[in-house]
Amino acid sequence: MDSKTGSMEVDSGSEFKAHVFASSSELLEKLHEKWSAVKKKPYPAMYSSVFGGIILDPAMMVIPIDDHMVHRGHGVFDTAIILDGYLYELDVHLDRFLRSAAKARISSPFPQSTLRSILIQLTAASQCTKGTLRYWLSPGPGDFLLSPSGCPTSAFYAVVIDEDFSQCKGGVKVITSTIPMKSPQFATMKSVNYLPNVLSKMEAEDQGAFASIWVDDEGYIAEGPNVNVAFISQDKELILPSFDKILSGCTAKRLLQLAPKLVEKGILKDVKTANLAAEEAKRSAEMMYVGSTLPLLPIIEWDRQPIGDGKVGGLTMALSDLVWEDMVAGPEMQRLRVSYS
Repeated sequence: MDSKTGSMEVDSGSEFKAHVFASSSELLEKLHEKWSAVKKKPYPAMYSSVFGGIILDPAMMVIPIDDHMVHRGHGVFDTAIILDGYLYELDVHLDRFLRSAAKARISSPFPQSTLRSILIQLTAASQCTKGTLRYWLSPGPGDFLLSPSGCPTSAFYAVVIDEDFSQCKGGVKVITSTIPMKSPQFATMKSVNYLPNVLSKMEAEDQGAFASIWVDDEGYIAEGPNVNVAFISQDKELILPSFDKILSGCTAKRLLQLAPKLVEKGILKDVKTANLAAEEAKRSAEMMYVGSTLPLLPIIEWDRQPIGDGKVGGLTMALSDLVWEDMVAGPEMQRLRVSYS
């Protein structure tokens, strides 16, 4: 406290000296210095329509700060799995990607066929045979205003992420999220506005859980923070919440296509989507998350209460096997072989 003025003294930070990069070459040298310490590149390749090509130097895998996706959150994204040198369900994800873009009123700088070709070429250039391929559309760079009307052209970005993943066989704990879920208009598009999802995940981690479950205002099960959720009833029915208020998961829809195989074998009684009340869902025999890299993750505890007998369920793993086998050796329409140079 300043005795003369009565005001609180604030550290002005005058001792800190911000470095001024005199040239782009100096800046690039600094970025390369950072990446030189990384033994394995986590991002072997990126595409940017701003640069107009594929980038192999991680130091240059950047997005302009005046891109409206960065400072306004006006952007959409989607993903595809790279497994054993194949792209899994690329076209299904790309269709959803462009549906999201239409809802967000973002036009693509390229037709869908060109986007698809770019993603395949990017995967080949990355030399990555296992990981994820993620891609974004935004109004592009232009200014820092609210409206994207000042952006000359929309932008398309994509990156290959080199990551290992395997079929999930261990069970996790979840909680009911207290973070407000998105309204149907925004929940049904895969936009970059994931703050509710992030806070929901952090809330679960704070309580020693893996993630959370959203329950809507009517008391029905919605989804997880970035995954769908599915249940096995006591009558051996596979039930997924209806997709009218939540994101239609590509893996969840594929599960609905594959699961009738277990009905034919007499292992499952039925497969359906329905509005499922939270209290009824908690009495399920089995419960699981459904998402691209899982593909199914068993849930054994919800709000500190066991699901079923509190162990990983046999039907959950049978369904997981179905989807994993589809990812590894499914039909050509599901798996696109990448021609690596």
